[in-house]
Amino acid sequence: MSQAARPFVILMADDDAEDCLLVRDAVRETRLPHLLRVVADGEELLAYLNRQGQYADGRAPRPDLILLDLNMPKKDGREVLRHLKSDPRLRTIPVVVLTTSASEDDVTYCYAVGASSFVSKPSTYRAWIDVVHNLCSYWFKLVTLPSS
Repeated sequence: MSQAARPFVILMADDDAEDCLLVRDAVRETRLPHLLRVVADGEELLAYLNRQGQYADGRAPRPDLILLDLNMPKKDGREVLRHLKSDPRLRTIPVVVLTTSASEDDVTYCYAVGASSFVSKPSTYRAWIDVVHNLCSYWFKLVTLPSS
């Protein structure tokens, strides 16, 4: 993918502040040009993508990749994923479900609705680094993403 003229935009939706910090550190370690935005729940994610509320000023860049937790307050990740993949303006954004769930029902549901990947959250710092490095290498070096 040759979008080197601008940083990659990753939007992470997760209510766990520690996991968000781990992803921020891990993405930084990839040394890829990036902009990581974090929202705390599904409602805020949809507001970001639809440029509503605090994001109405237009300074919410369209993400190249969404990292989505399933278990969040307000709107959970399952509900948000279903909404994203049913919206023609948003359905082309790759969504990686990054969650503590290992439920086969969740895996099956997420892929059926249109998730691009399903990844269980790692349990150690080194494993976080590896997971995020692999995700960034795959999504930002290997594959070609649609233009915004």
